[in-house]
Amino acid sequence: MRGKSGSARRLIPEWSIAAEVFSLNNLFVGLLMALTAHFEEASTAKERSKISKLGAFCCGLSLCNQHTIVLYIACIVPWVLSRLFRKAELSLGHLLKLGLCFLAGLLPYLYLPASSYLNRARWTWGDQTTFQGFLTHFLREEYGTFNLAKSETGSGMREMLVFQLAQMKSELSLPVLALALVACVSTALPTKQQKSPVIWLFAGMLCLYSLFFAWRANLDITKPLFLGVVERFWLQSNAAVAVLAGLGLAALASVGSAVLEGSRALPWLEWLSALALVASQVWANYSACDQSNNYVVDKFARNLLSSMPTGAVILLRGDLPGNALRYVHYCEGMRPDITLVDQEMMTYEWYLSKLAKHLPGVYFPGNRWNPVEGVLPDGTLAFNLHRFLKVNKHKEVFVCIGLHEGDSTWRRSYSLWPWGTCEKLVPSDVAFDPGEWIHLTRNLYNWTEDYGSFKPSSWEAVANEEMWQARMKTAFFIFDLAETASVTAEMKSQLYTFAYTSYKEIVNSHPNHPVNWHKNYAIACERMLRLHRVDVDPEVLLSETVKHFLLYAEKAEDDPQRQDILQAVQHLKKELQGLKKMKEDLRRGAG
Repeated sequence: MRGKSGSARRLIPEWSIAAEVFSLNNLFVGLLMALTAHFEEASTAKERSKISKLGAFCCGLSLCNQHTIVLYIACIVPWVLSRLFRKAELSLGHLLKLGLCFLAGLLPYLYLPASSYLNRARWTWGDQTTFQGFLTHFLREEYGTFNLAKSETGSGMREMLVFQLAQMKSELSLPVLALALVACVSTALPTKQQKSPVIWLFAGMLCLYSLFFAWRANLDITKPLFLGVVERFWLQSNAAVAVLAGLGLAALASVGSAVLEGSRALPWLEWLSALALVASQVWANYSACDQSNNYVVDKFARNLLSSMPTGAVILLRGDLPGNALRYVHYCEGMRPDITLVDQEMMTYEWYLSKLAKHLPGVYFPGNRWNPVEGVLPDGTLAFNLHRFLKVNKHKEVFVCIGLHEGDSTWRRSYSLWPWGTCEKLVPSDVAFDPGEWIHLTRNLYNWTEDYGSFKPSSWEAVANEEMWQARMKTAFFIFDLAETASVTAEMKSQLYTFAYTSYKEIVNSHPNHPVNWHKNYAIACERMLRLHRVDVDPEVLLSETVKHFLLYAEKAEDDPQRQDILQAVQHLKKELQGLKKMKEDLRRGAG
């Protein structure tokens, strides 16, 4: 199983090897545009009728894969119908046949209610046994029908279009964009050359899609991961640009043939220029697009599952752990003793009715997870996390990654202890032994990827970041315990010492590491300094504090506390100088 690293000039080859809808959607885009061009070139009514029926079927079939193609269909269908009407070929019977062909293309949707009724899938989404459930799924209402994500605030329309234009330039290259522009200009200019009406149609499709998507894509694309999510949808607009570029090249060839009438070299030049554009893309991007050795997300999932004790329950949260662990667990059969429960899905009324029977050994004290326990107005019996943990106290329960913020009832009887990338829900009456927990979680994973070696917009980067931060989680937890827990001064000193020792070992073992490690280690050194322990040299602690605060300030330029940190460093430097002077005076006095 491979993750995806979406980046400029590489979207098409990279998403062609991912289990996603985008490459198949581009196939349908190309197919519909090709059928449209063939329809325009058809010379007989019989040929146009045949192509229009095939096109109607493909329109329906394409909507079974990706809904965004509806914006292209919304342009193509009226255009085809108007052409048939002008040629007096649009009878009521033909219109009915086109409608039936379109519905025939939608037949794969029948799989949804059939599968939902049989309920044999170990993982599914939604309950399509009712019409309302089917409609909810078909319109993707749980995400927002015309939005990319639920409850997200996105970038402005203008900013989205600017990003898209820059991505087009990088992905397709300037010559391709120039050829697409030539196609549009050639249709607008009053020349004797034959013009293709489909150019304006394709240009209109491109404009409609780009404007509508920029309006409704409610994600903040200044964040690299969200940009990676959004730019996949620009594959559809890039496909239209590529077709327009081909038409632009044909227009130039047509002009050339008029100027160089009878020249045999022109067709060869046309083919060579097209091949050169394709070859340049392959040459520039093949090595970056070669994902044959990319198993980062796969290793992420396998490390997490391998680290779990026998019979554990994992409460999943988020796309990365949810999809990665489910794939390795369900599809490849890894760790069948473990039970995966999705936190977000438990809040939907259909989740437990469909999937609870596939989660043996786990008890659900109701029909739906809700922070407010009891019978809801619609008759649903809701349970909170505290109740869930109480009825499953015979199981070791872990959360990955993080817990749903809306339900804090677990705090009544449980604590969260770090377990690598995940955390373990531990009864509050269990005493925490920092030394034992450090030993237990020190070597949970076998992770060898270099830090910062993936594009920030990729899921590989997210997985790598999680695994690197996991190395520091136990030390951070112990330090936070020392800062906040109501314990004796002696215990607080022990906690600080454990945290400092662990931080020091981790930081010194990995020269290239996350920036926040410098800050965390510097603060741990500073706290140790205030303990005035005789077994740690205060000069070493001060030097380490200054060194790592400065390294952090140098690398984290956007931290709002940066100036405060630099001021603190100046004070610590004076303290260090004073300490060195005092040591020197003592040496001289002793001499």
